[in-house]
Amino acid sequence: MPWQLIIAGAFTLALLVAAAASAVEDQTAILAPSRIKAFQPGETLTYSISWSSLVTAGIVTTEVQGDRLPDGREGIVFAVTGRTKGVLDAMFPVYDTVRSLFDPQSMVNLTYRLTESYGKKKRRREMVFDHSNNTVLSRLNDDKPETLAVPENTLDGLSMLYVLRMREDFREGKIFTLPVHDSSKNWSVEIHTLGRERVTTPAGEFSTIKIETHPTYRGVFLNKGVVFIWLTDDARKIPVLAKGSLKVGSFVFTLTSIKSQVSRNEAAP
Repeated sequence: MPWQLIIAGAFTLALLVAAAASAVEDQTAILAPSRIKAFQPGETLTYSISWSSLVTAGIVTTEVQGDRLPDGREGIVFAVTGRTKGVLDAMFPVYDTVRSLFDPQSMVNLTYRLTESYGKKKRRREMVFDHSNNTVLSRLNDDKPETLAVPENTLDGLSMLYVLRMREDFREGKIFTLPVHDSSKNWSVEIHTLGRERVTTPAGEFSTIKIETHPTYRGVFLNKGVVFIWLTDDARKIPVLAKGSLKVGSFVFTLTSIKSQVSRNEAAP
């Protein structure tokens, strides 16, 4: 679904619980380069998901973790986990995980792994990006891998959300586009900055930037994929709220808690 590219490719930011942040004063922790102000390893964000404003559908947790790249350099892992809860979990249980390895120097993702369990079905998708040749090696379940051409600096859906958070050029009326590869297709996600708003969630009250996302495929605008996201109006650009529509109703992602290894980086109300 196109909306999954926006939020999670973070969320699947689709039914993706929480691992505690590592030790607060761990001096051996891998930190993102100083030029990345939006996040550091140790950040954990937890969201509740509601469906059609009536049903609490699930919980999603996103984490930033330190890791090593294949060449030994410091890298970052973006990880998302989530599950259904309540009535939906009893009727149609879903448990998803997403893991994306990101190179903070070249600002591109290197690998992506999605594991989905919904009802009695399971699905895996793995992608390995070769940015020097503008290709991605994609494999679904145990199928034969396929090598696909991608535009320069293409991201997976999860990395796209974090790259979006690093931008500092959100001005009302401004439009920019990010290239995304998902489900063996190349998408373009058009970001519209709508303005500033105050938003209150269980995690607190925040000054936010409201954006509207429009996925396109082969130049065709997909109206059904529009998602509204509210980012904190500070250096971290934390998504605190997201709303969108599906064929079977609407969904809302609401931030319920923020944990950070570096407490001074907590988003300021």
